[in-house]
Amino acid sequence: MNFPKHTVEKIGGTSMSRIRTLRDTLFIGTRSGSDLYRRIFVVSAFGGITNLLLEHKKTGTPGVYALFANDDNGHDWLDGLTRVADAMREAHSAVLDHGADLTAADEFVRERIEGARSCLFDLRRLCSYGHFRLSTHMMVIRELLSGLGEAHSAFVTTLLLQRAGVNARFVDLSGWRDEKEHSLKERILAGLEQVDLASELPIVTGYAQCSEGLMREFDRGYSEVTFSNIAALTQANEAIIHKEFHLSSADPMLVGEEAVRKLGHTNYDVADQLSNLGMEAIHPNAAKTLRKAGIALRVTNAFEPGDPGTLIDDAPAKTPAAEIVTGLDTYALSLFEQDMVGVKGYDQSVLEILARHKVHIVSKGTNANTITHYLAAPLKAVRRSERDLIDRFPNADVTVQGLALVSVIGRDLSGLNAAQSGLAALQAAQITPLAVQHLPGSVDVQFLIAKDDRVKAIKALHRALIETPKSQGKAPIPMKRALPPKQAPETEFQLSNAS
Repeated sequence: MNFPKHTVEKIGGTSMSRIRTLRDTLFIGTRSGSDLYRRIFVVSAFGGITNLLLEHKKTGTPGVYALFANDDNGHDWLDGLTRVADAMREAHSAVLDHGADLTAADEFVRERIEGARSCLFDLRRLCSYGHFRLSTHMMVIRELLSGLGEAHSAFVTTLLLQRAGVNARFVDLSGWRDEKEHSLKERILAGLEQVDLASELPIVTGYAQCSEGLMREFDRGYSEVTFSNIAALTQANEAIIHKEFHLSSADPMLVGEEAVRKLGHTNYDVADQLSNLGMEAIHPNAAKTLRKAGIALRVTNAFEPGDPGTLIDDAPAKTPAAEIVTGLDTYALSLFEQDMVGVKGYDQSVLEILARHKVHIVSKGTNANTITHYLAAPLKAVRRSERDLIDRFPNADVTVQGLALVSVIGRDLSGLNAAQSGLAALQAAQITPLAVQHLPGSVDVQFLIAKDDRVKAIKALHRALIETPKSQGKAPIPMKRALPPKQAPETEFQLSNAS
């Protein structure tokens, strides 16, 4: 299947809630005629909908999925579905203003929600027999529910654009009532098979039902995986993610808007390091797909359509420079064993335990008789890992300490003396680093410090390594904002995979 030159572009959930503004800027703006097309848009659910369908991403408040999974006798999940339907109607009522479009959207919500309700009822009835176990179907249920949000937002966006005179086409990859089994590749190509990119604007669901099971492998990072695979399979000229902020050198809420600078250009190594620190410019698996396909990624501010944003590719930096300073709270899980030196198997055993408890390893350090892993995980999971390590190595000393890891990141840090300059900056700020890590040729320098010093350290390192004109060869570029009236400022470095 051949596709004309085009871009594949993704819009996140928070931006989707301002889709009317995007209609007048990103989708249409000054475009007309054929200039409106040769673009594929992949959309997330409207802001907050996926939280209601699954569980709240930050607070853990149960949505329909969590309520269904834990509801043995009652029917709290039914009330959850009703809340989802109400939230969907509220979302599209704020977007659509034509009576026929509102009716179509209301009917779409009714059909999908009632279909899901019947499906869950039938499944619970089936599993009341001893031969069937609900637990074996829970991941399928999670996939079914998650697809409802993207299908709704894509359908509503299509209605909005069609009413504005754009030849938009709703492309539903969610597999709703599809009896056939497809791989992800087959699902994408089948969905786009009849689309004429030269004269149609496809609005594609961020969730794609497939035999691989996106939720099982990527959970809520699935929309960016769908997006990257569409770009790779259609051989897009460029993949573009539209966020509510620019990628910048630090969180402007911490170091000040006048001090941060838009990245403008970086590479996939830096993007991977951001993912490792839990601040994703793009899901690492999605970045891998684009990188392998030789497709550059552009991250833009959705509400500044004239700004080129930040290009992410494999091009080397023209000059060495620190690009980003960021940090996060971690737990240092250390295992000290006097007899470790010269004995194999300690490291492997530790990794097996950490993998079993699904804790994310940000960094690690070792010497002759100590292995320390710096973890970004709930304290409960860290404590469970600690107990298992004590059981596995009864003669070892196992400790857990709360720390902060602050990282200076750049495509090329050679010749900058970033570690030495960073230590000097921390000393000037009266911060005592507990450890410093910098692998030869790596894209970051990591400083382990007391948890209470994290914000202070970010400010000091950013001031010394990025704000100082001498370190960059030019003064910082002030960040521009594009906020709606009376809206609290978004943190422009708030990188996340919200689908």
